Amino acid sequence: MEWTVHELAERAGISGRTLRHYHQIGLLEPDRIGSNGYRYYGPDAVARLQRILLLRRTGMALADIAAALDVDQSRDSEITALCSHLEQLRDEQAVIEQRIAAVEHTLAMRRSGREPQMDVMLEGFNDRYRDEVVTRWGHEAFEASNTWWHSKSIAQQRRWKNRSEQLLARWAELAREHATPEGDAAQEHAATHVAWFAEIPGTPTHAGDPVQSAAMIRGMAAMYETNPDFHESFGSKAAAQLAAQALRIHTAQNLETHVNG
Repeated sequence: MEWTVHELAERAGISGRTLRHYHQIGLLEPDRIGSNGYRYYGPDAVARLQRILLLRRTGMALADIAAALDVDQSRDSEITALCSHLEQLRDEQAVIEQRIAAVEHTLAMRRSGREPQMDVMLEGFNDRYRDEVVTRWGHEAFEASNTWWHSKSIAQQRRWKNRSEQLLARWAELAREHATPEGDAAQEHAATHVAWFAEIPGTPTHAGDPVQSAAMIRGMAAMYETNPDFHESFGSKAAAQLAAQALRIHTAQNLETHVNG
């Protein structure tokens, strides 16, 4: 049994122009072309068209569909192409969700009659330190934490920032009190600081890996000591150094406990 362009298009629910385009780009060849110039499609072509339409509904590009359905490749290639396309769609979804969150934040502020807080809406959780985060812990860690941040409402972002400011303010207070990094007060606050890290997706501390968590915290401690931006955030260089030293001690003790069981 064979179908003409018109007959196949009618059965498949597509236009004849689409079938002719698929032929022109080599995606779907007719079984034969008659002396009258008509294209005729048999069962094999119809089966291939069915797979093309299925993949097309996923939004996959025609060039990718052609590669996935190449006769020299196995069905595994189609599966691989679908997996790759799914990953691409998820990446696009994440970007769209971030944009939606930003618009929602702006809309909420406008409806309440207030001016949007641009630093909250446009700056991610760790945008300022993007290069250092990516270098130390990878792009996935940065994206996970930023996605988590942008998924928060303005009120949630403000509460988190207030908590963060209180966390740093306590280090400044301890520094003014001349607390020692190994002392009970500093170690208690170091535990609070580590718990704060654990709330942030993308960090090894959040993932619960004690070895990688220790490496991350040591890296953060180094940044606290050397980066002037952190000195300002902590209220003084002394407070940042106290936090760094206390975190190292706390981390070393926890890691030793984990290793020794």
